[in-house]
Amino acid sequence: MKEFIIRDLCLSYSDNTESLKHINMEIEQHAITVLFGPSGGGKSSFLRVLNRLNDLADVKSLSGEVLFHDQNLLDPDIDVIQLRRKVGMVFSRPVPLPLSIFDNVAYGLQMAGEKNAEKISERVEKALKQAFLWDEVHDRLKESAYDLSGGQQQRVCLARVLALDPEVIMLDEPTSALDPIATANIEEMLKELKHHYTIIIAPHNVQQSARLADFAAFFLMGELIEFGPGREMFSVPKDKRTSDYITGRFG
Repeated sequence: MKEFIIRDLCLSYSDNTESLKHINMEIEQHAITVLFGPSGGGKSSFLRVLNRLNDLADVKSLSGEVLFHDQNLLDPDIDVIQLRRKVGMVFSRPVPLPLSIFDNVAYGLQMAGEKNAEKISERVEKALKQAFLWDEVHDRLKESAYDLSGGQQQRVCLARVLALDPEVIMLDEPTSALDPIATANIEEMLKELKHHYTIIIAPHNVQQSARLADFAAFFLMGELIEFGPGREMFSVPKDKRTSDYITGRFG
């Protein structure tokens, strides 16, 4: 099953920064799709298109189709709030709220109108367990999220997304500020979560891309150069530019 079908997606910003040029790809459900390539290649812009975060940027032009549940997400009539509940985003640096650990995870639910305290507690516990964090914080839920390590804060931010029961989790360089142990923990967590969610991630290096990818997309200067199964992409890439980037000849 396809989670997204992207057809001839083009994007440009008013300041002529990172753009997207005629992107065509299909993203599989319940798999990890990795977006990799040099900085400025279009990865972050592509992620932002998938849950309309680019609405907050100064976009000059946007065209094509991004189909999700047979709806074109570029349609101005799309309910963006509901879309972002279904397609959640975790950013490169953890941004916990100045609240307790519990309230950080519950925040999205409360903002969505959930008032049942028992249901909120159940969803918070489930989300923290899915984020492999419950065992570490279950007796500290009233403490500030700022007291947690960087890796724990990143998992709190992921749990906040998971509490909303999304279908898709997108992550933009989620381990770039973390140590190797925290990075390994999050990678293992993502491999487990893919059985329940569709995961799209822009890792911060090629090595992480190769470790995680069920499918991989190589972006370069706004173009999708190559897309396919991760194992093939990182062992026998079809395009010389992909091979040159993977082997460190540029980037």
